Amino acid sequence: MIKHWISAFRLRTLPLALASIGMGSFLAGAYQLFSLKIFLLAAFTTIFLQILSNLANDYGDSIHGADSVDREGPKRAVQSGKISRQAMFRAMVVLGILSLVCGVWLLYVAINSMQTFLFFLGLGVLSIIAAVTYTAGKKPYGYAGLGDISVIIFFGWVAVLGTFYLHAQQFQWQLLLPATSCGLFATAVLNVNNIRDIESDKKAGKKSIPVRIGRQKAVVYHWGLLITGVGCSLAYVLMYYQSAYQLIFLIILPLLFINAKAVYQKKEAAQLDPYLKQMALTTLIFVLTFGIGQLL
Repeated sequence: MIKHWISAFRLRTLPLALASIGMGSFLAGAYQLFSLKIFLLAAFTTIFLQILSNLANDYGDSIHGADSVDREGPKRAVQSGKISRQAMFRAMVVLGILSLVCGVWLLYVAINSMQTFLFFLGLGVLSIIAAVTYTAGKKPYGYAGLGDISVIIFFGWVAVLGTFYLHAQQFQWQLLLPATSCGLFATAVLNVNNIRDIESDKKAGKKSIPVRIGRQKAVVYHWGLLITGVGCSLAYVLMYYQSAYQLIFLIILPLLFINAKAVYQKKEAAQLDPYLKQMALTTLIFVLTFGIGQLL
């Protein structure tokens, strides 16, 4: 049973979630305002939220039909009967509580103003709601094709700018550029997933972006996400250029090209599935190289 739960946690998605926290922390470090305690608490909060989102996705898709015999990706825990819906729901409640408790602890450590504390608490509650209602609930927004917008907001702007603020107690508008890069690369991971599942999602009534615009345009959309993501960070570096070290993040360009080429060429789900992990790891490499470049 333990191995089934570990599989349901989908640990391979954690690097993507931690990438945004890492970006906000690296940027705080570049301003010499980094706090290890805040980073660790933010990381644990994010891990709990990501696992909650994964469990809710497993639970919701089993109810709404996206996880059916027609699904082309890996089998899910509830769909395969390895974990019951009741057990999955209870686990979601536990992860929701852990996310909230860890998040409140983070805010208690990082914030002095009650008004700011309440603002971030509201963002935290909204993040939990967004994680659950992506595919669960009566009207999951993921089935309406709004998942991409949600990923840009929460994996990009909220995670990166929120983490930076918790470290630095200030907000810098120009940081929207690297934050948007993180959001777009995370959206690219979701897009690979949705292109892979396009046929089963059609049958389940899940109107993802690839279902709405078709595979060919979804590939163009994918290239657009990657190019714009690189462009936003390049624009930020050029605005505050001091050293060639700031450009080392461009080593991810071959990895992005490999991913984009695979999305264009590979039609079978089994062939496309590995590039989900590849894009997630590429995003983490991007954050590490971008962040190190800023520190150097």
